[in-house]
Amino acid sequence: MVQAANDLMREAKYTVGEVVAHRIYPFRGIVYDVDPEFANTEEWWLSIPEEIRPCKDQPYYHLLAENDETEYIAYVSEQNLVPDETGKPLRHPQVDELFIVDEDGKYHALFLDRH
Repeated sequence: MVQAANDLMREAKYTVGEVVAHRIYPFRGIVYDVDPEFANTEEWWLSIPEEIRPCKDQPYYHLLAENDETEYIAYVSEQNLVPDETGKPLRHPQVDELFIVDEDGKYHALFLDRH
């Protein structure tokens, strides 16, 4: 029975460190965590207009997000994300706390050993 449930679990399309853009709203961000399915409050989910409310049984992504005006944290369903094709560096102030950028402009998570 457990195996059947695991077979139904979708693999996340995006990984930590990938830069993505919202397919409807004008913002982009870097993935810093992934939930295999919806893991926010019912109140948050119901606050999304019903005609664009995503289903819960898909990966959801925690993003360090930004638009033209500001930087913030976003929680976005997989169905609403697309790869960011701009190639522009992110300006979110927390990016440097969580990631390093390699010579190709790719972001890699910083893992601090606290032992």
